[in-house]
Amino acid sequence: MTPPARTRRVSILAFDDVEALDLAGPYEVFTTAARMHQRSAPSAPPLFDVACVARTSAPVRMRAGLSILPSFTFADAPPPDVLIVPGGVVDGAMACVETIGWIASASREAELVASVCTGAFLLAEAQVVESGPVTTHWEDIADLRQRFPKLDVQENARWVDRGRVVTSAGITAGIDMSLHLVSRLAGEALAQRTARQMDFAWTRPTS
Repeated sequence: MTPPARTRRVSILAFDDVEALDLAGPYEVFTTAARMHQRSAPSAPPLFDVACVARTSAPVRMRAGLSILPSFTFADAPPPDVLIVPGGVVDGAMACVETIGWIASASREAELVASVCTGAFLLAEAQVVESGPVTTHWEDIADLRQRFPKLDVQENARWVDRGRVVTSAGITAGIDMSLHLVSRLAGEALAQRTARQMDFAWTRPTS
């Protein structure tokens, strides 16, 4: 598969109490994929433009205390081609009207929407997924089923790809899923090179 000529914008939601690797894992995958692509095609436009988006421009404090500065706010973020919604402690984000509204709005414009771990709760709250198969971290499966009974929450799944929307389980599953998305968008070879560059054992479904 020949990588597309245009640059895809990858927007990763940042919110207080986000799980650090839920955000940083996909960030590393897409930025590494862009770098690997640039090495092989130095005159081509960047493959991915990756940025973190938050409600305000204030530092976002992750679950373990690490802080990051978002590149964009909900008010000035360009429409994403790929939207990544990470997990963590999502109670505050689920209760935030602006956050849920932005997820819903950004999802409508995106080519692909993906969640990591409890990010599936945010997609459900924003009505991006209302029924059908999804997955989340094993510890949160029962809660997701209880809160959103129309969802078919899959157990023992690294990720669930339903076409435009992809949900994944825990931290490393989010990296697996992100490599899967790179494979979908730019080819298996680039995804394999990206995993190799990251020294990451890419786990994929056997069926």
